[in-house]
Amino acid sequence: MIQDEFETHLQELRRGTVVLASLQLLRTPGYGYGLLEQLAAAGFPTDANTLYPLLRRLEKQGFLESEWNTDEARPRKFYRTSAAGIRLADTLTHEVAAIAAATSDLTGTEH
Repeated sequence: MIQDEFETHLQELRRGTVVLASLQLLRTPGYGYGLLEQLAAAGFPTDANTLYPLLRRLEKQGFLESEWNTDEARPRKFYRTSAAGIRLADTLTHEVAAIAAATSDLTGTEH
């Protein structure tokens, strides 16, 4: 039971960080599957059923831009962080650093 509760809290914590990580990684244009791999390699394992709706939502909100690459056999949608997305990512990065520092202060550990 304790492990389930831990996993629930961990999932809630990671949910917001995936937005930030995606915005940061997509400063260099990429497509969904590649982003899944990059997120996992960076310590943000994410399910495709979570990521693709997130990408569509961020695009609708103006934080991502996209275009279709039809040069290959199978068309793929490439995403990149928009100017608004870069501003959001910079703000979120600052806030995460502030939260990490405040948490470290509470626990008495260095950050």
